[in-house]
Amino acid sequence: LYWITFNEPNVITLMGYTKGVYPPGHCSPPFGNCSTGNADIEPLVVMHNMLLAHAKAVRLYRTHFQKKQGGSIGIVAYCHMYEPLTDHEYDIKAAQRALIFIFAWVYDPIVYGDYPKEMREILGSQLPSFSDVEKDIIRGSLDFICVNHYTTFYTKDCLHSACFGGRNHPVTGYLNTTAYRDGVSIGDPTGIDVFFVVPRGLGKVINYIKERYPNKPIFVTENGYSSPQSEGNETEVLIKDTKRVNYHKNYLASLANAMRDGADVRGYFVWSLIDNFEWADGYDTRFGLLYVDRKTLERRPKLSAHWFSSFLGGNLHELTKYSSIVHKNAFDSLMDH
Repeated sequence: LYWITFNEPNVITLMGYTKGVYPPGHCSPPFGNCSTGNADIEPLVVMHNMLLAHAKAVRLYRTHFQKKQGGSIGIVAYCHMYEPLTDHEYDIKAAQRALIFIFAWVYDPIVYGDYPKEMREILGSQLPSFSDVEKDIIRGSLDFICVNHYTTFYTKDCLHSACFGGRNHPVTGYLNTTAYRDGVSIGDPTGIDVFFVVPRGLGKVINYIKERYPNKPIFVTENGYSSPQSEGNETEVLIKDTKRVNYHKNYLASLANAMRDGADVRGYFVWSLIDNFEWADGYDTRFGLLYVDRKTLERRPKLSAHWFSSFLGGNLHELTKYSSIVHKNAFDSLMDH
């Protein structure tokens, strides 16, 4: 049995307490104009309380249930990959800082017992502190690491240059992220405006986790592709989703390379099985391997469902039918692992 205490606490803080897009809709300028909230403080307090709640739930599970069930327990955080916008030292450090302010913010306390020192240096007393007792409870409160990953961003430093819209605030790590450099996007578009197809990012994220948290099993708990609205909404077009097949082949090949480099990856989960209700985007954003007719609720397997089934079953003959969709080296890398 595998148990998760929270899914994406860093999304809850960002969307619920910084931008105010998700419930409870808290934010403050320049991040948004909500009726209540303090985006410089609340996200830090909310994350602190979720981490403590996670640790206490893990302690209860380990004390009363784990031995009997033989299960494992952890938490899930999302993590995009961040690359420097330029070769300048400041942007390189900003990209490193982005990973700390997004991912290590969640996992450093759970693995090591406290927040990253880089966050403390920037946030000072705004960042809550754990008592010695709390550090003992939270340190080591996981059996595995889970990451949800979709895309990669360029990162610009805002400590030494002017930035706006909250990027020049400590809570954001003094950095700005963008999918464009010199007017060119970092990858092909998807159905999420800010998500682009960048397969190398998954391997880089996994290597980052491996190096920051050695000897921890890793699960990729979400990875998926949503069809751009520009491709149309005709059923047959959505079902023949060659770009989704291409996405998963290339991302899995990147993952396989990270595993060859020593990452202890135990599982990979596609987001999602069916076209679902996708948060604030409703039913318009389709991630599923199965197409759902919104009027009849009929479910039909997309091309990607057939491909993924063949992949899981190790049916090489079926898989080779799709090999022309992806670069041969990536396909060979995936199949060799």
